[in-house]
Amino acid sequence: MDFPFRSALANWDRFLDRLKSRTRSRGFKRDVAILDQSGLFDRAWYLKQNPDVAEHHADPVWHYLLCGAQEGRDPGPTFSTSGYLDLYPDVATKGMNPLLHYVQFGHTEGRVPVRRDYTAWIEQYDQLTDEDRGLFRLAAERFAFKPLISILLPVYNTQPEHLQRAIQSVTDQLYPHWELCISDDASTDPRLRIILEGAARRDSRIKLAYRDRNGHIAANSNSALKLATGDYVGVLDHDDQLAEQALFWFADEIAKHPDSAIIYCDEDKLDGEGRRADPLFKPDWNPALILSQNYVSHLTVYRRSLIERAGGFRLGFEGSQDHDLLLRCTEELETSRIRHIPRVLYHWRSHAGSTASTSGLEAKPYAWEAGARAIQEHLDRRAVAAKVRPALGQFYQVDYVLPASAPKVAVVIPTALKLEFVERCIASVLRDTTYPNVEFIVTIDRSLVQSAARKAFVEGLTRDSRVRVLLHDVRPFNYSRANNIAVRDSDAPIVCLLNDDVEVISRDWLDQLVARVLLQKVGAVGAMLYYPGDTIQHAGVILGMGGVAGHAFLNIPRGKQGYHGRAILEQDLSCVTAACMVMRREAFEDAGGFDEDLAIAFNDVDLCIRLRQKGWRIIWTPTVEMYHHESASVGQHSAPQRHAQFAREVQLMRERWGEVLDADPFFNPNLSLASFQYKVAFPPRLPKLPRLESRQRGAELSSA
Repeated sequence: MDFPFRSALANWDRFLDRLKSRTRSRGFKRDVAILDQSGLFDRAWYLKQNPDVAEHHADPVWHYLLCGAQEGRDPGPTFSTSGYLDLYPDVATKGMNPLLHYVQFGHTEGRVPVRRDYTAWIEQYDQLTDEDRGLFRLAAERFAFKPLISILLPVYNTQPEHLQRAIQSVTDQLYPHWELCISDDASTDPRLRIILEGAARRDSRIKLAYRDRNGHIAANSNSALKLATGDYVGVLDHDDQLAEQALFWFADEIAKHPDSAIIYCDEDKLDGEGRRADPLFKPDWNPALILSQNYVSHLTVYRRSLIERAGGFRLGFEGSQDHDLLLRCTEELETSRIRHIPRVLYHWRSHAGSTASTSGLEAKPYAWEAGARAIQEHLDRRAVAAKVRPALGQFYQVDYVLPASAPKVAVVIPTALKLEFVERCIASVLRDTTYPNVEFIVTIDRSLVQSAARKAFVEGLTRDSRVRVLLHDVRPFNYSRANNIAVRDSDAPIVCLLNDDVEVISRDWLDQLVARVLLQKVGAVGAMLYYPGDTIQHAGVILGMGGVAGHAFLNIPRGKQGYHGRAILEQDLSCVTAACMVMRREAFEDAGGFDEDLAIAFNDVDLCIRLRQKGWRIIWTPTVEMYHHESASVGQHSAPQRHAQFAREVQLMRERWGEVLDADPFFNPNLSLASFQYKVAFPPRLPKLPRLESRQRGAELSSA
């Protein structure tokens, strides 16, 4: 079920309005009792999955009935709201609550509850049949180039059963052109040598080396690397496992992109019972995110010549040796040569003391320190003035330093002069901006400056020497045109686009944004914006979400990490909101400025797409925080008076950018575009199997 873009549902006014009007009714109380007695609504689970509900101390059943189901939220782990509506569209047509329908009618009608957790996703989209395996083998035979892939397996006192499974996960590969290079780091458990010798006898593609003394993970990985003769090299931890189709997809990526130098895939975790959980569906190459966390991690395959030229794994970076290697290898590499396979091909075993477990930071604090040093040295080698500090959890935050001579910035603030909030917001910006070289250009349609109160407000603005009031004739209100006029009226090399409905939290907000927009190839930088109730309004924009674009992590409480930290980590994105966006003038002009056909909605999305097509990066940073009274100035997109215009702009964006909107490189195709919260997609937006011509496929399978 594709839920539409719903900025109106992002605040709690809707819930509170319905709470007042409906909860006293006898019917509502009956519905609450039905769901409570059904056993399918899990109150504790709902609050854990929806921290905004817990933050507001709302009753979870009430919230689900009044708003949650319409927002696509699930009542428990065994029932999917969107899945039920997809399977039974008549329920959606009738406007019924899906869980209520199932309990009252669906169960007796033979309808089934739909589960949409990761286990269900694996069952439906990530299991291979024998016929599937045959297709993979046939496709592998048809590769014009069959690269030899060397898998490094550094071993030290591994649990024997885990080591056996790791080795078997390589020998079971559907792509046959591999070698397994195992180095044992002077393990004290004699059972491991028996396992290794037996495996090498059974398969000549397995190579062994034994170290005389323990040298730790970096030295041991280098010993395994010395055994490698393949075109490409990857590392498998000694207790992890590869998916059986893993090396096929790496060889397939090499066949499609022969100049590939680094290739990585998605991953998940194996719990104590060997069950898969907690998938990490990654973005494509993300230069800012890799300085916040090693999201690339497993499995990463390098051209052997690249890894050898970099000097292999560095001693002294144990625990983050792979992060250090990645940063060194990417420094002189064109980003087009770093490829991402959006498939779960690596299973990372989670146990006490491993960095895959939730206690990983406490278990291995040296790993964080090594990662911080790797990032700092990477920045130093590139002559970037910055320092690394801890972020929440096990993450990193890079603080960039402004140049001594701060460039001039023009802060452009279009306003509709709704004094009930604009006085407070603009006063906050003027009072709490510490940046030393700034001018504020407040753009106003001259027809709005009629009342005595508005005239007094405008006159008051001009008393600040940094402020220029730019009167224009743009009626009806056209956000794009107002900004274009103001940017043309300034000669500042840096432009800040700022709504008149934001309030400053971080006093150094402009310093932080400018320091980032001055980084190499960065054209625009956006900020973290909160609703006044301290829930997220903007943590970056995802293309395709809700049809055109939507805000990631909408409405989760301030400080929550989101999906694998993505709600609190600096990162490259395809788009950030122009409610607070700093741009290089060069980039703004290179992209052609705002498209004035997009008067209100999606003008920033359109601009950001054109920016990236011109080769500019866009960064979102959580270090700059502001409150945003979203659409307080011009109204919500769902307001009746704006519905037709909004619909036209949606159509224009789909016609112009449909293919781009449906393939955001920073949002994995295994994640749902119907949810703001990074939930798995049913189905994913990519095929499970390799493609062969249908006639050829049938003939080859029958002959096989």
